[in-house]
Amino acid sequence: MMKRIVTILVLLSACLSAGAQSKSFTLGQWVEMHNAILKELNRSYVDSLEVGRIERAGVDAMLGALDPYTVYVPEEEQEDFQMMLSSTYGGIGAVIYKPDVNGNVIINEPYEGSPAARAGLVCGDEIESIDGVSTHGLESGECSEKMRGKPGTTVVFRVKKLRDGATWKAGDVIEVPVVRQRIVLPSIEYAGMLNEKDGYVLMSKFTDGVGQGVRDAYNKLKAQGMQRMVLDLRGNGGGLLNEAVNIVSLFVPKGSLVVTAKGREAGSEQVYKTATEPVDTQIPLIILVDSSSASASEIVSGALQDYDRATIIGTRTYGKGLVQSIRPLPYDGQLKVTTAKYYTPSGRCVQAIDYSHRNEDGSVGHIPDSLTHEFKTAHGRTVRDGGGVTPDYEIKPHRYSRLTYSIVMNGIVEQYALKFVREHPSIPAVEDFRFTDYDDFISFAADKTFDYRSSAKALLDEVKKSLSEDGLAETMSAEVEALEKKMDMDKETFLRLKKDEIVPFIEEEIAVRYYFQEAGIRVRIRYDEQLAKALEQPAISW
Repeated sequence: MMKRIVTILVLLSACLSAGAQSKSFTLGQWVEMHNAILKELNRSYVDSLEVGRIERAGVDAMLGALDPYTVYVPEEEQEDFQMMLSSTYGGIGAVIYKPDVNGNVIINEPYEGSPAARAGLVCGDEIESIDGVSTHGLESGECSEKMRGKPGTTVVFRVKKLRDGATWKAGDVIEVPVVRQRIVLPSIEYAGMLNEKDGYVLMSKFTDGVGQGVRDAYNKLKAQGMQRMVLDLRGNGGGLLNEAVNIVSLFVPKGSLVVTAKGREAGSEQVYKTATEPVDTQIPLIILVDSSSASASEIVSGALQDYDRATIIGTRTYGKGLVQSIRPLPYDGQLKVTTAKYYTPSGRCVQAIDYSHRNEDGSVGHIPDSLTHEFKTAHGRTVRDGGGVTPDYEIKPHRYSRLTYSIVMNGIVEQYALKFVREHPSIPAVEDFRFTDYDDFISFAADKTFDYRSSAKALLDEVKKSLSEDGLAETMSAEVEALEKKMDMDKETFLRLKKDEIVPFIEEEIAVRYYFQEAGIRVRIRYDEQLAKALEQPAISW
């Protein structure tokens, strides 16, 4: 018997060794094949070989076959990559607009307290040159690149001023030196009271220090009488895992499990628990989520849902339950590689079962319960894995018309805001400001080129195309023409019909240009139907 057991163990060991050797052999085989193909192409391909381009394409395709999050970052893309991770860059702190490649750069939105704002640059100022180089003929991206640079260095703009100043008149062209600094795009975009009892924190990303930022926001709002806290993670695509842990630690007891990361290798499991004392384990919490709330946003909402500590409201989250790590590569490159899956305290993984097929808005498609598993929250409620965090209360956002999307995405509202700023030296305080001259906007938009068809009209145009391809256009012409006649609506009529949808976007764009980004958020909150409905929902009872 013992001899038989020893024999089985020897055979098992041999099989494992053979498997490892097989993997190594396959890897070596493909490395050799790759080199052979490249050498043969270099020797015999009909045209000159752009090795860098085809190698990059090959690497991107190889990594893309794994998952959407494993990517190669070469040295020349490091700065943009670091900006994405940290939301910082060296520059002047302003959003620019360039309507014409042969025209001037227009200051669109200077950030509050930025070098641009301190130098007196305002929305509507036109930049004719940057460090002596004319902006005429440069693309917007090229101008942005010239504005960026090492903090502490100076960039000189030749500026046509919009308004009178202490030493210049509107229309004067002056030299404006601006000292660049490290611009930090805020992860917490707004923190304020919605009413006498509800505090609201809008968080756009999980960058370094954001946990402390939420703690500070809580303390500020609590001092203002906050009795319930809303943490808005809609559109928050995630970021640093440890900051997600830091935020959860504010609201659950010290030592609570937040997330477990499990990799392929045995012993690679990492457990993350709260390491600090909470600020409040009793205050009612509302977490707002949507189909763009991903990764660290799902760790926070999933953990607080598992502990029955927060009421999750909105729509199902994105479904990204994967952890990426940064690995160094030769020639100062980096590989952002998926190394683990993460699991919430109940044991569920929010990773979408099929992340390659999603709805048009990026959300997870329908997942049958038969493909998912049940898990239990701290008080016995059922939650499921396989595709994001399902909210406790589903409240869908307002569905905007095709026309509204078109005028926003084509920059019509943004362009109108610049026109408004040029014509109005000031506006009332944000809480009192209301945009009332909609006829002026219609006149402005009527002269612009954009697709103003309704969704139904766009669909009918596709039907007409299909009928033509199928040889049925003539047969169905009478019916189609009758339907098209009923659907036809001129641009001005359609703009008037959608006034209530469009005005909030105009107000937001205008407010930002007088009172900076926070003002735009305050206007957005004013019209946020999803937020208003969320405040009406009762807390989850157990």
